[in-house]
Amino acid sequence: MSETGADYDLLATFVAVARERSFTRAAKKRGVTKGTISRAISRLEEQLGSELVRRNTRAVSLSSSGAVLYERVASHFEALDQAVHGLPEGTGQPSGELRITTTEGFAMLVLPEILVHFAQVYPDVRVHLVTTGATVDLVAEGFDLAIRVARTRMKDSNLVARRLGRLAFGFYASPAYLSRRGKPSQLDDPRHRWVLHPQARKKLRLPASAHAAFLCDSFQVAYHLAAAGGGITYVPHFVAAAGIRTGQIVQVQLAKPKPHSVDMFMVYPSHGQLPRKVTAFRDFLLDWLAKAPVA
Repeated sequence: MSETGADYDLLATFVAVARERSFTRAAKKRGVTKGTISRAISRLEEQLGSELVRRNTRAVSLSSSGAVLYERVASHFEALDQAVHGLPEGTGQPSGELRITTTEGFAMLVLPEILVHFAQVYPDVRVHLVTTGATVDLVAEGFDLAIRVARTRMKDSNLVARRLGRLAFGFYASPAYLSRRGKPSQLDDPRHRWVLHPQARKKLRLPASAHAAFLCDSFQVAYHLAAAGGGITYVPHFVAAAGIRTGQIVQVQLAKPKPHSVDMFMVYPSHGQLPRKVTAFRDFLLDWLAKAPVA
């Protein structure tokens, strides 16, 4: 530590706390105890003669001085992380932790078989899978890659987006439901009930006369409600594929509207040399989906 500056490790701890907004999460990320994090922040505040972090029972926030310090140093730590993570792994087998983020539905219904086979081929790679509906900043959050869906091609110059295929949507209902209500002829067929999630409500634009019996926040919940006989739903084919094979649910054909589809992308940072664990998974996933496409 210089006489006029702060210790590098203390600054790294401060950046982790500022990013995580939590001593507990920062401690987990840095592999130390919460007490170690707290003492490090106190030492840094003492060195700089200013309060940096405001603590309360729920979370932490930055003081004005802390916000200024974070703005000045965070980009430098990010650059160092990128430089270290961009080092080639040599010619050995891919290894280390592979951090992937995607939606819960894709993680539950598509990835398990793929990841299990990948782990058999590359046993030295440990997969850390995080599910979220949000668009994650891969570099800032420390992810190696993401699997996302998008209506248009992604244009972020900091990311490489490899198209994996298209996800086709369709109308689905249980055989028992259709035997009770009959086959629908149109969206506002008065005999029928709808099971809707936000994307379906936005895309279908059901007429006011349509009966929306259930509103929910995910494809999976909508599917299970429809499979239980709750009505007709509109979900990607991969969500309903297993149910179709077992006869739990069937596809419903409507004259209008025509079901739509969206592109699925694998996304990873564009800078530096990719670690072998990332290129191994990228190639494995592309090869798998070429043989067994999702839609």
